Amino acid sequence: MVRSDARENRARILAAAREALAADGSTSMNQIGQRAGVGAGTLYRNFPTRDDLLLAVYEAEVERIVAAVPSLLDLHAPLEALRRWTLDLVAAMRAKHGLGDALGSVAHQAANDRSHGPVIQAISTIFEAGKADGSIRRDADPGDFLQFTSALWRAASAPDDRAPGMLDLLLDGLRAR
Repeated sequence: MVRSDARENRARILAAAREALAADGSTSMNQIGQRAGVGAGTLYRNFPTRDDLLLAVYEAEVERIVAAVPSLLDLHAPLEALRRWTLDLVAAMRAKHGLGDALGSVAHQAANDRSHGPVIQAISTIFEAGKADGSIRRDADPGDFLQFTSALWRAASAPDDRAPGMLDLLLDGLRAR
């Protein structure tokens, strides 16, 4: 069992890393440790390498996004839940693009491998709710939808942020007729 102070240290390190790396993907481990208020020993005991820390930040963000699905479905119809969830995913993908660039190739592949299944499951959950209430087409595929989101985060990076309008077109195509 992990002591509460150790859990708090880890959480502070992750929060500091998430904030620092969002501002500057080249932030050093020592700068993150200072920002978190922990010593080098605590930092490296939790995250032996920079890739370990970057991967943990990435995974925590994916967990947050995936965990939002039940609440969104409790509050909104499936297509609206999907719209809100996807805009959050797109914003996170855009913010994490620099993080992905900072990861080494092995860690980057590990991040993709670990996040793909949970993200597909989150989309599947929303699609299943929409298929059950008749709002989403029966032939809608979560993998296809995820591929479309990569175009959305690139569009969101443009000065005129075309992602919401593009998402509306995509969602219209998902509607059961």
